[in-house]
Amino acid sequence: MEATPYGVVHFFPGGTKDQYEASIAVTHPGEGRLPDGQIFHAGGASAGGWTIIGVHESKESWEKFRDSILLPRMQQGIEGGFASPPEETVIDLYKIIR
Repeated sequence: MEATPYGVVHFFPGGTKDQYEASIAVTHPGEGRLPDGQIFHAGGASAGGWTIIGVHESKESWEKFRDSILLPRMQQGIEGGFASPPEETVIDLYKIIR
């Protein structure tokens, strides 16, 4: 079975651009670079907080990033980063148009 793209939407109630910048600096490999397996990333202000959208090559690539990088670093605490875990929505993507 071929891997299908997997989308993750994180909403941080009360989240800010500064918290996002602090968090992304610690969880991503560098400015303008995506973690292995991630094919799209977007973040921005939304009603009541901050929303991040990530698309990964597969559910497995998301879980690898989440379990080996994202969660451990967030659980350690990121100075100036998001203060609480996000509300999360996952999407088994059917189609990506580029």
